[in-house]
Amino acid sequence: MAVKRPVWAVLTLLGVCAVVVYLADQLSKFWVKNTLPEGVSNPVVGDFLQFYFVRNPGAAFSIASGSTWIFSILAAIVTIVIIVFARKNRSIAWAVVFGLLLGGTLGNLTDRLTQQNAEGVVEFGHGLVIDFIYTPWMMPAIYNIADIAIVSSMCLLVILTLSGIHIDGTRDPRKKNKNETPIGSNPTVTLQGGLTGLGGLGDGGAGGAGGN
Repeated sequence: MAVKRPVWAVLTLLGVCAVVVYLADQLSKFWVKNTLPEGVSNPVVGDFLQFYFVRNPGAAFSIASGSTWIFSILAAIVTIVIIVFARKNRSIAWAVVFGLLLGGTLGNLTDRLTQQNAEGVVEFGHGLVIDFIYTPWMMPAIYNIADIAIVSSMCLLVILTLSGIHIDGTRDPRKKNKNETPIGSNPTVTLQGGLTGLGGLGDGGAGGAGGN
């Protein structure tokens, strides 16, 4: 079944998602940089959530530290690819995927282009990404809003792919069960049979509630 949306609606949603993520990421980093001391843990909700200002030379969640310039190039490529594919997008769900990914990618790319490097000097393409969100109960890495948006977009991408929802707004048809018999073709389906079937559904519901 095709659920195609107008180009303007899809691109508008994509743009809104990207702008919201980008602004939230950059404003939060600006606040962190001008408010929190670097390298010091600041509990927000005990050990559940802490703000821990660090500068990350790697990718999301401090992966591959020391390869800043490589990730700057990759981020630029990802941005171009998103812009190209966005023109073919007719799906609202995929617009959210691309919007989250674009906003997150641009957020961290901005840091790499404008922030200081490991020597404290602003060097184009070698800047360190500002991370500050720390949830030790979940993972040892420190991350930021852009990282959250990127990971969320990847999770949604997997869900859409497994669900058979395509970028052009179409969806794979449901596979019919070979053992499924159309109601109209079964001559034994009567009023009594229908009532029996409804009784079976009621039993199943009670069993499910009991299981819960």
